[in-house]
Amino acid sequence: MTLNIKVQFILFDTTLPPEPFMKRWKEYTRSSNSDADVTLQQSSRNGTFRYIAEHRFAGEEVQFVFAKEKRSSRIPQESIKLQMAGGYSILQAERLTDAGHNERKIFAFITDPAIDLRIYRDLSPKGQLNIYEPYYQNCKYCLVLEYFVKSKFADGLVEQLKNLEIVNAAVYQECKIPKELNIPEKENQLYVWPSF
Repeated sequence: MTLNIKVQFILFDTTLPPEPFMKRWKEYTRSSNSDADVTLQQSSRNGTFRYIAEHRFAGEEVQFVFAKEKRSSRIPQESIKLQMAGGYSILQAERLTDAGHNERKIFAFITDPAIDLRIYRDLSPKGQLNIYEPYYQNCKYCLVLEYFVKSKFADGLVEQLKNLEIVNAAVYQECKIPKELNIPEKENQLYVWPSF
C-alpha cells in the first residue's frame, strides 16, 4: 500500500459465517481490475457477521465496478445487506502490510467531520494507525480508521472507541478469498463509481 492508493470500502451485514458467505461472494460482479488487490475482513457479534471488502487501486484508475448479479433462482437465500461506503485516499499510513498472526485489525467508521484526530491517534500508543479520508463527496463516512494492535489490546481499544461515540467500531480478522472467486464473470448492467 502506498500513499497514492485509493480504497473502495464495501460493507456486508449478514447471518452467514465465512464459508457460505464466500460462496455468495461469487454473485457479485466486479470490474477486471477491482479485485487486483482486495482484502476481505470479518467481524461477528451476537450471531451476525459484518464483512468489509477493501478494494485497492494504484495511481489513476478510471472506474470501480461492483454490483450484485440478477438471480434467476426462486430459492430463498440468507439476506446480505450491502453498503457502499465510498472511495477513500490515505491521509496517514503507519502500516503497509496486513495484520500478523498475533495482531488484530480494528476499523472505526466516523461520521462527524468535527472530531479531534489527536484523540484517536493517542488511543493506540502500542499499535499502528492508517487513516482514510474521502476522495469524493458522496462517501458514507468522513474518516475510516484502521488500527493494528496486539490481540490482547484489541477489545480494550474497541471499548475506548465506542466511548467516543463512533458509529461503528469492531475487531476484524482477514478472510482468505479463493483465487477462482476473483475472476469477474459478467460486466453488463454494472454500477460505475465516479472517476478519480
